[in-house]
Amino acid sequence: MAHTFLLEPGRWAMEGNWLERNGTPISIKGMTLVAWNRDNWFTMATKLIFPGSDRSEISLQYKGRLHEGERQYTFLLQHNIWGQVEGEGWIGLDTIVQRYWVLGDRQRRSGFETLHRISENTYYLSSGILAGHFLANTMEASLERQST
Repeated sequence: MAHTFLLEPGRWAMEGNWLERNGTPISIKGMTLVAWNRDNWFTMATKLIFPGSDRSEISLQYKGRLHEGERQYTFLLQHNIWGQVEGEGWIGLDTIVQRYWVLGDRQRRSGFETLHRISENTYYLSSGILAGHFLANTMEASLERQST
């Protein structure tokens, strides 16, 4: 079974929890759209909302390139709160792992995401954001591929 998230165009619904240091879990929902062009470039757009909370939504615009014949990719990301972000990803047999860092950030924020394939239409996301050397927040969510 090959990866369907990221490696194939599609629409994915996300639902889970966001946890900040010394906080209680906050419900999170979102949607991710993935598209590819013929030169191994992908775009990905994600919007995250916090139902029942006064937190602002988060929107992410990715542009990346999968290296020909490899299992690694690089990406640029425009984050509506942080600005420009750079990152890299590795495609494993059952997981996709991404690492990223915020450019020109005084708090030295960086993060990671692991997307574990449960089935062709389901992934489990676990992520964390660091500020310097400290874990600032985590997110865990299920992603379900939506029919087109």
